[in-house]
Amino acid sequence: MLSVLFLEFNWKELLMGQEEWPFILEIVIRTVIMFITIVIGLRILGKRGVKQLSIFELVVIIGLGSAAGDPMFYKEVGIIFSIIVFVVIILLYTIVTYLIAKNKKLEELIEGKCICLIDDGEFSIENFKKENLGSDEFFAELRLNGVSHLGQVEKAIEESSGEISVFFYEDEKVKYGLPTMPGSLDHPLKQITQDGYYSCTFCGHTEKKVPGNTGTCKKCGKKNWVQANNRRRVT
Repeated sequence: MLSVLFLEFNWKELLMGQEEWPFILEIVIRTVIMFITIVIGLRILGKRGVKQLSIFELVVIIGLGSAAGDPMFYKEVGIIFSIIVFVVIILLYTIVTYLIAKNKKLEELIEGKCICLIDDGEFSIENFKKENLGSDEFFAELRLNGVSHLGQVEKAIEESSGEISVFFYEDEKVKYGLPTMPGSLDHPLKQITQDGYYSCTFCGHTEKKVPGNTGTCKKCGKKNWVQANNRRRVT
């Protein structure tokens, strides 16, 4: 029974839909043409459009991809119309790029602006709230930059491209700071048992404490603390 159903199944419709086999050659030709068009388009946009994508550039790339994809395998979509779309998108990109170069406010509106996330070894709380960065994600970014605690960091800036730029203290200026290693914030302290430096798990504010109640952070008002460290970077 199954073998009969297998033989009677319309494999051609499954594989080809409503098209005929000669359309395969047409797809190959269409794909080659659109591939060349994409390469030319990206070459015109320049290296920045490929290496680091801002929100505006991402929209451009998505638009080019959509314009290129449909005519590759939809017979009813003519290639000439997609090429017109390419020309219009590249023209708009050129115009907007020119205007951005002339107007700083327009640049910030379209591409965003860099934001300081760490200043003097502590989180810039107000700026941090504007970004959708979870602590684990941000700490992972810091670790990739060789940061084991915030006391090593003079400033950390999120660029308009989304990348994190980290500027370090010189070794002799490294101070105590909030650790960034995995699991370092999992067990905040309720009581201080020995003298030392401790960091607020919310804002990174660090201060020297004596045995007793952990108290409230004077910067953010939170009550969770972990032991800080002042380990120098190993480069």
